[in-house]
Amino acid sequence: MTTLGILLVLALLLVVFGLLFRLQILTSIFSGSSTREVGVSNRVNAILFVVFLVVGGAAFAWSFIDNYDKMNPPIASIHGLATEKMFWTTMVIIGIAFVLTQVLLFFYSYKYQHQDGRRAFFFPHNNKIEVIWTLIPAIVMAALVFAGWKEWTRITGPAPKDSVVLEVMGKQFNWLVRYPGRDQKLGVVNYRLIDAVNEFGFDLSDQSGIDDFTAGEIHVPKGHPVLLRIRSRDVLHAVYMPNFRVQMYAVPGMPTKFWFTPTKTTDEMRAQTGNPNFNYELACNQICGRGHFAMKMSIIVDEPDDYVNWFAQQKSFSEQNPEVLASFKQKSDKLVEKATVVPAAAAAVVPAAAKASL
Repeated sequence: MTTLGILLVLALLLVVFGLLFRLQILTSIFSGSSTREVGVSNRVNAILFVVFLVVGGAAFAWSFIDNYDKMNPPIASIHGLATEKMFWTTMVIIGIAFVLTQVLLFFYSYKYQHQDGRRAFFFPHNNKIEVIWTLIPAIVMAALVFAGWKEWTRITGPAPKDSVVLEVMGKQFNWLVRYPGRDQKLGVVNYRLIDAVNEFGFDLSDQSGIDDFTAGEIHVPKGHPVLLRIRSRDVLHAVYMPNFRVQMYAVPGMPTKFWFTPTKTTDEMRAQTGNPNFNYELACNQICGRGHFAMKMSIIVDEPDDYVNWFAQQKSFSEQNPEVLASFKQKSDKLVEKATVVPAAAAAVVPAAAKASL
């Protein structure tokens, strides 16, 4: 406590001395006895503004060009082309405005550095300039927002009726994928049924879910619409597929969706990139906990016939886990027995009650 008290006293003394020094300067200014000398530092700082503009701009340009391929992986979906075009249109417009304002900012700092005898020109208001720099950004931003809204509503709206449907669920710390079976209908799931075996929470009392199956990697057919139904089992995740330009949050308690059409198979992309080990990837780009780095899953884009063959080889969850299906059947049989016993008992009680009333 003594040390803390001493530190507080020293801090207060510094504040008091600072205020006294400031008061002395103000007194000298008002009395006219104070003179301000502009040293070499004023010129040096003005030059440094220009140096920073040139060197910083060159470094930014070099970094952008050097990392362009890393920031822009090859596009492999139809909507990705439209999204990419819209993105770069926005970047060009904003980039021009950014470069122009920054160049003027640093140039004016150099040009209008302090000089003895020069006074600033006071320009309080100009209606014409106000209208111009308000209307132009407003019109440009409205056009960009409208274009983005139009594309967004298309890829998050109703998917084509013949879409391949699959469900992606994020959890700490991996992805789970579920496909509908031959009936092309995803069955009901119930979070209360989730355990170490039934990670999706399959409710096998629903006949639509009997043929549903899970997979260790995502398979989709080339040239065919794919609808992703997205859920989260715990915290906020994000379904991020960079080559397809897919980005959608997986929100606990709020299912989301996104549909896209792949345009290049995995083999075609391997040939294009020259990387025989290339795989499309599903990753979580939201920091969702300590094991966030592990939330990755491979995506295989097949030719339509190859996809059909892969699909036919998959075994349903109920087939792979007969004990889970048996437990649901056992529960169902008990419910049926209970439903038949209760009406019989009621039939015996009702006549007795009727006789008593007579």
